[in-house]
Amino acid sequence: MGELKIGRGLNQKLGLIRAGDTRWGSHFKSFGNFIRMFGSTVVVLDTFVEDACTLDDRAKASGYLEAFQTYKVAFLLHLMTDILGITNELNVSLQKNSKSANAILLVQVAKKRLQTLRRDDEWGLFVDKVSIFCIKHDILVPNFDDLYVNSGRSRRKPADYTAFHHYRVDVFCKVLDWQVQELNDRFNEVTTDLLHGVACLNPIDSFSSFDIRKIMKMVELYPDDFDEFRMSALENQLASYIIDVRDFDEKFSNLNGLSDLSKRLVKNFINLG
Repeated sequence: MGELKIGRGLNQKLGLIRAGDTRWGSHFKSFGNFIRMFGSTVVVLDTFVEDACTLDDRAKASGYLEAFQTYKVAFLLHLMTDILGITNELNVSLQKNSKSANAILLVQVAKKRLQTLRRDDEWGLFVDKVSIFCIKHDILVPNFDDLYVNSGRSRRKPADYTAFHHYRVDVFCKVLDWQVQELNDRFNEVTTDLLHGVACLNPIDSFSSFDIRKIMKMVELYPDDFDEFRMSALENQLASYIIDVRDFDEKFSNLNGLSDLSKRLVKNFINLG
């Protein structure tokens, strides 16, 4: 058998995403597929153990199988699936320019849901879900009151903290806090101002989101391009622009997003030329 050739077979079995497709939505689907096809994956790995041509190949396959059938893997699979599920709508929105108006709201929703997940009752529901999964797949569920034992360590050398502390504090809460911090870093004040400004240009519902104040705040992020005179001129141009596209120029009615607006503006520019 040589090196274990399990990658392609497992990818086909699980319907995993291509390695080059690294969008968060793809990761969300991959983790979800791992959970749904967990039993089938165990069967595939067990087959590799049985069909191994050499002792070395059998040892490798057995190692993969043993590592896969652990509480740690089950816990992390469910945690990452829950987190990526919470942020999935935001990621989809950011990949579509036409949905950028919703981005700020979706950031706040995602952060709120991640913070809610830290609550004791949510933790209890999560642990119950993982435990049910483990029982279904014959995975040993640890006693959270016992000292934590790293699977990579000798069982004679347990940690000086409990399994509860490890999974609740060192894994669950830290991963959630990291994700919230990641959202805070990515959507800081500057990014938020940019998104607000872009959202205000959305032509949906007769430019109902248009807000000169927010657009000007976005423009302030580019002081090298807009001095005081240009800022004043732009503010007047925006005031005229919104009256024109709302009340007079029918070509700007019934547009469905920024993409439609861009095409219409380019077409107008060409016609004027």
